[in-house]
Parts: sequence; structure tokens; C-alpha cells
Amino acid sequence: MSTNALPNKQIKKSNSEPSPVFEFVQSVSKVTAGTVLGITMLTSSLVAGGLVGLAISFRNLPDVRVLKNYTPSETTHIYDIKGRPLASLHDEANREVIPLNQISPDLKRAVLAIEDSNFYNHYGIYPIGIMRAFVANLEQGKTVEGGSTVTMQLVKNLFLSPTAKLSRKVAEAVLAIRMEQILEKNEILELYLNQIYWGHNLYGVETAAKSYFNKSSKDLTLAEAALMAGMIPAPEQYSPFINYQKSKQRQATVLARMRELNWITAEEEAEALKQPLLVGKVTSFSQSKLPYITNAVIQELTERFGKDAVLKGGMRIQTTIDMNFQRMAETTVSEWHEILYYRGLYRSWDKGQLALVAVDPRTHFVKAMVGGADFKTSQYNRAIQARRQPGSAFKPFVYYTAFASGKFSPYSIVMDTRVSYRDGSNERYSPRNYGGGYSGAVSIRKALQSSLNIPAVKIGQSVGLNKVIEVCRILGIKSPMEPVISLPLGSVDLTPLEMAGAYATFANNGWHSDTTFIVQVTDTSGNVLLDNTPKPKLVLNQWAVASLNSVLVGVIERGTATRAKMSRQAAGKTGTTSSERDVWFVGYTPQLATAVWVGNDDYRPLNYGATGGTTVAPIWRDFMNQAMSGMRKEYFPPAYKFEKP
Repeated sequence: MSTNALPNKQIKKSNSEPSPVFEFVQSVSKVTAGTVLGITMLTSSLVAGGLVGLAISFRNLPDVRVLKNYTPSETTHIYDIKGRPLASLHDEANREVIPLNQISPDLKRAVLAIEDSNFYNHYGIYPIGIMRAFVANLEQGKTVEGGSTVTMQLVKNLFLSPTAKLSRKVAEAVLAIRMEQILEKNEILELYLNQIYWGHNLYGVETAAKSYFNKSSKDLTLAEAALMAGMIPAPEQYSPFINYQKSKQRQATVLARMRELNWITAEEEAEALKQPLLVGKVTSFSQSKLPYITNAVIQELTERFGKDAVLKGGMRIQTTIDMNFQRMAETTVSEWHEILYYRGLYRSWDKGQLALVAVDPRTHFVKAMVGGADFKTSQYNRAIQARRQPGSAFKPFVYYTAFASGKFSPYSIVMDTRVSYRDGSNERYSPRNYGGGYSGAVSIRKALQSSLNIPAVKIGQSVGLNKVIEVCRILGIKSPMEPVISLPLGSVDLTPLEMAGAYATFANNGWHSDTTFIVQVTDTSGNVLLDNTPKPKLVLNQWAVASLNSVLVGVIERGTATRAKMSRQAAGKTGTTSSERDVWFVGYTPQLATAVWVGNDDYRPLNYGATGGTTVAPIWRDFMNQAMSGMRKEYFPPAYKFEKP
């Protein structure tokens, strides 16, 4: 906490100000003799009760020494990769903590003027002020003036219940005195200004200033500072969002008190009173600008740090997402969802869905992630939560494993002929090609470009399905897998994020980092809590990857995905499951890998004829053309540059 003195006009007692004793005598002289007798009796009771209360309090009250290391709960903020705000997260307290020297001097003076003008002169309690408030309240028959110091108010907010009982007031006094013994005045004032409630779920000066006046608290004018200080006793009642006229009346009261104390001049008071106020808007319940991203961030950080740390810890979270890039992806998904519906692809509007994930292969940072056609109607994030069968989009994992074994190349011949296997339950399994028929002897290049099923199953059996699963784990796929005979045809449930991340390693020629949508997390002091700076490792054989890339380029140029063809080199693979329940296209350039999935939430088949090549490849191409606009053309390195295993 800052211990700097108040800048500029130092708060000090005016020579012309009546002494506290004189003020007290003057107040008492206005009260009737009967009232004075009553005050005397009550005061005696107060003292007696106070002594008893003090004895008990010293034994049972909280230990204020914890405040030496106390940090108020603070709002967590999420930003895109360029520092643009995406969302704010908080529990019941929406707060941003700032040091005292970054708070407007006018605001500090205004608060002390109306709440505790003797703050720098007392030791936690101010008996004259308490008695003056007691007399005023007795005269009016209700509470019209408070006698609590700023220290006592802080104690009440931090440690005590709001119940107005004598025992609580005694406890306040005891704890206030204790607090003044362990904290400096400026530390107490800093805590108070960051702790105090300013209405509309706004806690602390910084959050309140940004909500009420669209500016930081350090930039508040005298007029704005006086209005905020006037709200403290009843923030909602005096809020300019609710009753601007009452706010102005309270502002006038604060300014008059500041002039009375000679902390401002009459000219400054008049100028502040006539200054028009730019009132902002309530910001404590703002919605996330990119909900699919922020929800995923919250889920990951909650699992890592716990809910309280995320909602109250004041984290600063930088995501990997560029807001404009994400908007482009969301628009693409929304528009194509409508197109596919009107083409009759879906059985119903609300069940038919899309998901898209784009990953930068050089960093494995997620650049865009869209979990559905419309977040408002469905918050389910299919990009990271929905495990669906990838169909033939799984085959590249099998063929990479074959190339890495050193026993196969893109030109190796495999027989596309009838074959049968016994599965684990001794049932006979006979794979078939999409559309039926056989091609006889074909090269692996031809088999993959044409997405033949039988060669993929045969290659899987040859290299070993456990080896294929091992490759998938190396590529970051964590979903459960079993070495069943049909695994090479995608009989496993994976997420679009897993597919995009795995293909990104192919795009980066075997270099892999953990796929993430969080760059860095820091606390309010700038200490790094999580650092996802890419640490790429070469995890694949580069000749095998280059060979696979060469084959997958052919899939787009002359295979099942010609509708994905771009004006630059790209590689990819279609995926269509039996009965058209899931259709995919996962493709990449050296700069971007993108997975697109289309299907029904209820697992009903899409209408007949939907395939990865005809239905999804055009969506992928549309997004990639936008995403890569302005990027220079790059090419995958050829296999001959690397040593064959």
C-alpha cells in the first residue's frame, strides 16, 4: 500500500475553525436541561457498558494484524491477445484495487471532509464527534448524523455485522484503536477507499469512477469527487443513475463542508456546482464480448486455481484470441448455419450445429473457437465439449504412423480388396469403402486422396493400433481410445479442438506445443501465475510429416476436398461418418490449422448426401480465405529435405 502523503492541498485544520471542545459545548447548550440530564444518564450507561464490552472484546474480537497482508477481493479481467477487454468476472464484489497515490486528491479530500475531517488527528476514534452525533440524533429522534470515523467504518465493513447495537459500537472502537496501532493513516485510507461500497455492485473508488463517469479515479474532477463522496451513506439512494437531483444535493453538501474546512475556496465550490456531469452507465454486470472464449478460459482457470481465485483474485488474463479474428469466425459459422438449414441439410434449426477451431501451428495458440451457431440459444461449446467421431479425418494419424515406421512411403502399394477380421468379441468385421466397390492395387497416396477405407484398416493392422494411439497422444489428443479394428476409420470420439491442435503439428512439420487459448495470467501486482509461452518440441519424424503433408495437399488439389482449394498451398482431410451423423473438414496451411464440424446435437443423421468434401470443405475455405487475407504464401517443406526413418 502507498504511504505517500496526500498530494497538493494538504488536509490540515484551519486556524479559524472552532475547537472540538467549543463545538461540543455549543451543541450541548442548545439542548434542554431535561435532555442534558438524560444525556448524562445515558452517557454513564454508555461508559459502564463500554468498559464491560471492552473487557469482553479484547478476548473475542478478530485479530486486526491480518490486515498487514490483507488484499480486498478484486474483479478478474479477461483480454484478447492485443489487450482489448473481453469480460470482467467477480463474486458479489465488483472491485479494482488501486494504490492511494493513484486516487484523485479531490476525491480523498471530499471523502474525508464529509466522513471524517479529523482523520489525520485522531487515533481511531473521535469522542467529540461521537458525542456531537449523539446529541444531534437525540434532538431529531432519529439517526441524522454518524459519529464513526473512517477507521471505525473500515473495521465494521471488514470484521463486524451491520447490526446497530451498543456492543458493536464498542467493538468498532476497540478494533479501530488496534488498527491505528498497526497501520499507517494512508494505509487505512487506501484500504477504506478500495473497500467501500458505492452502489450497483460497485466496490472501491476505481470501479465506481469508471461506472459513474467513464474514467479512472485518478482523473476525477472536484465536482465528480464531491458527488461520489456524497453517496457513501446511502449509495443507491443518492446514485445519479437513480436520482440525479438527490446526487446534486448531496454534492452541494460535500462542497459546502469542504469550503467550511477551508479545503477549497468559494470560487472552486461555485465552479464545481455548475459543472455539468458526464454520467456513465452501470458496468458491473457487463456481458462477455466473446462468450465461447471467456467461458472456456473460466473453466480452465477454475480447474487450475479454484473458483474463489478466479472470481475474487483480480487476475489479469491475456487470451490467444484476436477479437476481430474471432468475430470473423463467428460470422462465418452463423452464416453457414443458415445456408445449410435452407439447403435442407438439418432435420431442425435448433438441433443442427457447427463448430470451428483455428490454431496457429507456430505457437499452438487458438486463434478462433466457435462452439455453435448462436451462443444466446445454446451455451454448449461443441468445440471443446462435444466428442464426435471424426470419420476419415482420423486417417492421417494412421498414415503418419506408417510413414514413421520406415516401412511405407506415399508410393507404397496396398490392396484395396475384400478383407475380414475377427474383433475382440470374435465377431467378424468387414470394412467397406464409402459408396462400395474396390480399387485393387493402389498407392497410399491414391488411397488417402480418395479416402478409401479398406487400405486404411489394413495399414492400421500392419503398423499396430497401439502405435497409432501413441502418436495421437504425442499430438495432444487426450480423449479415450481403444485399439479396435475400425479405429483407422475414426471410430473414436474426439473434439474439434483436439483435431485442430493435432493437425497443427503436421502443419508445423512435427514441432508441437500444448494447444491453449491462454497466453498468460498475472495477479494485480503483475506477478505471473501462468505462463503459456510456446515451448515447441520436435515430436514427429520430419520426413514422415513432410510425406503426409504432400499426400494431404493432393486431397485438396485432386482428391475428395477439391471444394477446399485456395489460391495458396493447403493440406487437409475430409471426414464423414456412417449415416452422415458427423461431417468434418480439417485442413491447414503453414500458418493456420482449422477444424470444422457439422452435425446434429441429438446425433440424428444429416440429410442424405452430406459429406465433408461437399458440405464442410466450402465452409473451411470461406473462413480460411478471410483469415489469411494479406498473409504471404508459404509452402510445406518437401520430404527429400529430411532423412527417411
